[in-house]
Amino acid sequence: MDAVEKANEERQKRWVKDKKVGEGTYAVVYQGREAVREPSAPRDAATGRRVAIKKIKVGQFKDGLDMSAIREVKYLRELKHQNVIELLDVFSSKTNLNLVLEFLDSDLEMIIKDRALVFLPADIKSWVAMTFRGLEFCHRNFILHRDLKPNNLLIASDGQLKIADFGLARDFADPGYKMTCQVITRWYRPPELLFGSRYYGSAVDIWSVGCIFAELMLRIPYLPGESDMDQLKTTFRALGTPTEEEWPGHTKLPDYITVGQFPKPPMRDLFTAASADTINLLSKCLVYEPRKRITAREALSHPYFFALPYPTLPPKLPKCSAQLAAAAAAARPLEEVDGNVEMNSTGPGVKAKNTGLKRKLTSPEDAKRSIARRLDFTKQTPGS
Repeated sequence: MDAVEKANEERQKRWVKDKKVGEGTYAVVYQGREAVREPSAPRDAATGRRVAIKKIKVGQFKDGLDMSAIREVKYLRELKHQNVIELLDVFSSKTNLNLVLEFLDSDLEMIIKDRALVFLPADIKSWVAMTFRGLEFCHRNFILHRDLKPNNLLIASDGQLKIADFGLARDFADPGYKMTCQVITRWYRPPELLFGSRYYGSAVDIWSVGCIFAELMLRIPYLPGESDMDQLKTTFRALGTPTEEEWPGHTKLPDYITVGQFPKPPMRDLFTAASADTINLLSKCLVYEPRKRITAREALSHPYFFALPYPTLPPKLPKCSAQLAAAAAAARPLEEVDGNVEMNSTGPGVKAKNTGLKRKLTSPEDAKRSIARRLDFTKQTPGS
């Protein structure tokens, strides 16, 4: 046994798989623990910290290893930040590659869906701030995430939000390099990608954060399109059809198509209880012209984060009920491991197998309930 094989065997022994919590076409996810053995303890005893172990089935791929697995390992090894999920270890066993990740209790989608929880403006401010902090670190290191959405923002037991699932991430140091436009789950995908842009940068992630920001306030997805064409219509209904003055050159993008002329409604018509700073930051995330979209670094200096109420401290943020958190832990791996790319209405697309995201208003009563769920920003006392 050479030194590499011996080191791999030692890493493999360090982690114990407790139970399988999800399985997809290309990977299985286990809940496990770090093996901390006493001399008298059974050989497979594990009393260390909890972890998630993603076992990727290497033999399933014609070219040996899934590119998403390579990306996830590459970028998570480079990114060490309190708001980015930590890759603890990597080891191989037989024909499988195993990624050991920190175990997180729930995700932001589960929190949004838990109707027993009431969000204060300070809570939303805290989650948005942590998202921007993690994303700013990624962008500072020239890494695009390209799949930001609520169930890829995981929540630790201490309330810290962590960006996860880097299977679609890539570097963007070379501005002239062509990239695929079939990334980012449709509801969080910016219009330049829907129009087929192959040259883009960090602004695509900012649009996704804007959609998440809006979803935190509405408690339902902000732009839930049913197809790529419908996604454009849904976006333009909400934000108005872009003009050439607003977004120069967009009509020349490869997949540009006319989907109708919609007036630009005031954002306050929907976010009736939001503060002026809230509306301002949200609107800067959802600018059509990517070069004019706010950056993560600029966002962190926005007056929104320095006005009362200040962001809630992470340990004091609302948490999912134990039952929902357990369901999240069981369901998340199924969504993450079943392949990052699938077929949608326009060809190869991004994963959208999250059945929990298929929520939409189906009746006037539902619409009334959604309005009732809007946050009242005006009744909070300073510092709440």
